[in-house]
Amino acid sequence: MNENKPHLAYILPNLFTAASCFCGVVSIISSMNGRAFSALLYIFIALIFDGLDGRVARLTNTTSKFGVEFDSLSDLVAFGVAPAVFFYVNLGYEFGKIGTLISGFFVVFGAIRLARFNVTTGTYEPSVFIGLPIPTAAIVSAVYIYAYTRYDFFHGFEVAFLLVQLGLAFLMVSNIRYPSFKKVDLSQANMLKVLVLLILAFSLLYLYTLESIFIVVSLYVFYGPLRTIYTLLCAKFKKR
Repeated sequence: MNENKPHLAYILPNLFTAASCFCGVVSIISSMNGRAFSALLYIFIALIFDGLDGRVARLTNTTSKFGVEFDSLSDLVAFGVAPAVFFYVNLGYEFGKIGTLISGFFVVFGAIRLARFNVTTGTYEPSVFIGLPIPTAAIVSAVYIYAYTRYDFFHGFEVAFLLVQLGLAFLMVSNIRYPSFKKVDLSQANMLKVLVLLILAFSLLYLYTLESIFIVVSLYVFYGPLRTIYTLLCAKFKKR
């Protein structure tokens, strides 16, 4: 009986990975059936499962090469294919081959981003991501497209949304640095500040759920390029 315990422990994190992949498939089916909210929701649920699998593996000391590869393949389905289909069904199809091409870019560049992450893990500081992480790109894409389907205000800005989708694809394979929040200072001195910020964040989410998520993900995406431009400008002026 005791000999089976380690095997069960290895199965647990992979179950979360499988659940994330399954949610990605359900999101794709929801997009194809015209259920925009369900498609968005299942991408968010996939994100939760994706966050749990790695943590469970580390807590139970059951990390494995199989788990890493399985996680990447699952991420490609849930955060590559699912948001690309969501984009194409609700907006991309209006642009014909251009929409198809950008949907393809999102998946292919997402796969490259995952492959690069797997081979470069441990070679740079853990406090940053090199390139926009594919789960973040998926959430941004899905939130933007859902906002487009929900608010008539955005109709007429289809080209802008098309360019955003293309930009997300290229940001994934860029060398732009994004904060990973893996080394957040949770010391007693900062605990009160973090608590207040979390309360404010959840209050905004309660009052204006979609709008709050839209603003937060936009700030995160634009932070990377703006920080890079600021750093380059500072370096240029220092040389003078």
